[in-house]
Amino acid sequence: MRYPKIRELIEAVKSLLSRPYTSNFPRKPLEPAKRFRGKPEYSNEGCIGCKACAEVCIGRVIEVKDCVTSDKATRKMILHLDECHYCGQCSTFCTTRDDNPAGIKHTTKFDLSSFDRRDMVSTTDEKELALCEACSAVVTTKAHLEWLAKKLGPLAFSNPTLFTASLKNMGFSEDVLQNLTEGVLQRSDRIKVLCSKCRRSATIEKF
Repeated sequence: MRYPKIRELIEAVKSLLSRPYTSNFPRKPLEPAKRFRGKPEYSNEGCIGCKACAEVCIGRVIEVKDCVTSDKATRKMILHLDECHYCGQCSTFCTTRDDNPAGIKHTTKFDLSSFDRRDMVSTTDEKELALCEACSAVVTTKAHLEWLAKKLGPLAFSNPTLFTASLKNMGFSEDVLQNLTEGVLQRSDRIKVLCSKCRRSATIEKF
């Protein structure tokens, strides 16, 4: 018969006399570490609806819901927490991560169990979309264009889309949505809010 060593007996006695390493959760709230990656949450003030978080999401759990009708054009970001890996990619590569508040960030919330999967979401308010004035395709959100213009400062005036969007945001320019003559872009159409395809057509392909 193999007898235990003295060191093993000492460890056993210490274990019996010491306090348990486990916490009293849920009887007592647990305070996670500061860098704990818990529930990711959107900030309605910080989020500009640029889709950067959805592009880098490993699990593809961030839904970009664009609603374009004759009455409105809006975008809503929906993060499905029941499928989230909590990897931190969304907050790491968020366009407004250095702003206060950031568009999306991880909190220390971890007790997220629910009986209804519809409750397991983090969403933003509807962000107004900027549409191409030639083909009505989605360019990005107006909040994204405004953020870019502020970041670039005077350099924003070198980009016709940012320049025109900034004038409209300040109320110095009206919407110039109009039907193109025989569907052909003219040189003057470059000073409009255009998608990349239409801007290429107006700038390179025709001239």
